[in-house]
Amino acid sequence: MGTSRTLVTISAGLSVPSSTRLLADRLTEAATRALEQAGHPVRVESIELRDHAHAVVDAMLTGFPAGDLAAALETLAAADGVIAVTPLFTTTYSGLFKSFVDILDKDALRGLPVLLGATGGTPRHSLALDYSVRPLFTYLRADALPTAVFAATDDWAGEGDQVNPLPDRILRAGRELAERMAAREPRGRSNPFESTPSFADLLADGGVAP
Repeated sequence: MGTSRTLVTISAGLSVPSSTRLLADRLTEAATRALEQAGHPVRVESIELRDHAHAVVDAMLTGFPAGDLAAALETLAAADGVIAVTPLFTTTYSGLFKSFVDILDKDALRGLPVLLGATGGTPRHSLALDYSVRPLFTYLRADALPTAVFAATDDWAGEGDQVNPLPDRILRAGRELAERMAAREPRGRSNPFESTPSFADLLADGGVAP
């Protein structure tokens, strides 16, 4: 049995039910299955941005995330891999998705494997993943995977790309993410107090016997 990994899914769908969330779930299933087949147990955490929309705006205004949003950011900080899926509006990521990225610490995703996904009404916008979403994660120095998955409305009905259908794209992307996560040491949840010296050490440094 290999070491466990934590996979965090970020979904920026605005409706319920959401095709964006559906794509995020399918990608998560593919990556989880591939990791488990490689002998790595997986803990999956989902961040549904719709639930944090007001808190994200508050954090932008105050500079301090609070409540469930703060907990979500801590979860993201402990991730070994991320799946980030956004709906496309006017050929780019949604405002909620970008606002969430704007409140992240500049090093939150540095070197982290990230699988990108997007949904839209027409396949004509599929390239937005590469000219809009991918540069955003490159700026954050994330390890954005070569395969990104776009799902248009016709893809869900099986009437989209017949040469490279959506289920095949999801499986390939999930395997790539699993391989990248398995090759890394588990990141783990950082302890903010690990560098704080003990009281006994402080007394010893001051020449006082504990």
